Amino acid sequence: MGSGQAVAIARPRINPGWLVVAAAFCGVMVSFGSLLVFTFGVFLKPLSSEFGWSRESISVAFGIAAVTVAVSSPILGRLLDCYGARRIVLLCMAVFGLAVGSLSLLTSNLVHLYAAFFVLGAVGNGTTQMGYSRAVASWFDDRRGFALALVVAGVGAGSMLFPWLAQRIIDAYGWRIAYLVLGVIVLALGMPLTALFVREHPGSSDRPNAAAGSSVREGLRSRAFWLLVIALFLSSIAINGAIAHLAPLLTDRGINAEYSALAVSVLGAASLAGRLVTGHLLDRCFGPAVSFVLLAGVAAGIFLLATATTGGTGLLTAVLIGFGLGGEADVTPYLLTRYFGLRMFSTLYGLTWTAYAIAGAIGPIVMGRVFDVTQSYSSLLTVLSALTLVAAMLMLFLPAYPRERQDRMGGGLKYA
Repeated sequence: MGSGQAVAIARPRINPGWLVVAAAFCGVMVSFGSLLVFTFGVFLKPLSSEFGWSRESISVAFGIAAVTVAVSSPILGRLLDCYGARRIVLLCMAVFGLAVGSLSLLTSNLVHLYAAFFVLGAVGNGTTQMGYSRAVASWFDDRRGFALALVVAGVGAGSMLFPWLAQRIIDAYGWRIAYLVLGVIVLALGMPLTALFVREHPGSSDRPNAAAGSSVREGLRSRAFWLLVIALFLSSIAINGAIAHLAPLLTDRGINAEYSALAVSVLGAASLAGRLVTGHLLDRCFGPAVSFVLLAGVAAGIFLLATATTGGTGLLTAVLIGFGLGGEADVTPYLLTRYFGLRMFSTLYGLTWTAYAIAGAIGPIVMGRVFDVTQSYSSLLTVLSALTLVAAMLMLFLPAYPRERQDRMGGGLKYA
């Protein structure tokens, strides 16, 4: 065998897909699921004070965005399966960054707020891990869990940074400047890295639908798919409700605003840790069992939040909720690839996001409504804790991974 032939068949020591992972991490860090969701509670009181809006009416904006995410996610998923990640993500990122910056121009008309959040929801999931996961998964097989975890870890990094940053800017310059700065960050960081590095593996990018896996119809007829959807729906009501109202809940109980913002940032840090640990576990353990442990921890955290009155307890609940939330975000795309392959992965992922987002709209609105009526969150949080525990138990009913799928996965990828 000649040296030229030896060079031709030598495989690279490092998977070039890690550059895709790094770019996706940064994009997800400034995405809808990180920058907007985790700063929403920080802006709630300033907006209420500025315009005299109730917490329920402001929370409706979050609900509008979540419902719009629910409607648009399957459409975005189909576009991702047909055209690949880079073009769709870039378009969504541009609109998202401009819409975030436009919140600095809000008027006292609630319709203005609702219209902005409608636009944010329409493109939001194209900026999240849903936009990047197909491209990342196409580069990995044995390390797929950890690669996807690193992408979703961008949410943890952003949720740790942006609540603190937004609160500091609000304190120093006001909420309008804070929204403007956040919009600029999205455009300056997310778009260039996506344009330069995000692409699918050469063996799948030209014909995405040729990848092995189930059709949408086969996925929708699967018991595994519907168990996953129901568990996501129940846990999303609780998690999104708790996160959206975490900062105002703690300040209502005498904890100062800066410490409450710190709790939200700690939640983000725990989310980051949860993603990395879970990604490691998913490559070594049965995914549904990992999910059960994570959701049980979230249920415990929400139960503690019902009675949290000290900064220490607030931080503990943030750790429990954040760690479980972060890990669970890894589980969904990973399980979809293992049960259904990559053929229509983004479309099926988009459909799970529909369930997640509808529930995400319900949670914050119900939390705001209950507070406006009772001036307390405690009873509702106890109910939400129980719902999350039910979601955890449902994960134990998921079947084993299809052996045929395991044998066909990877498409010949041999990188380390």
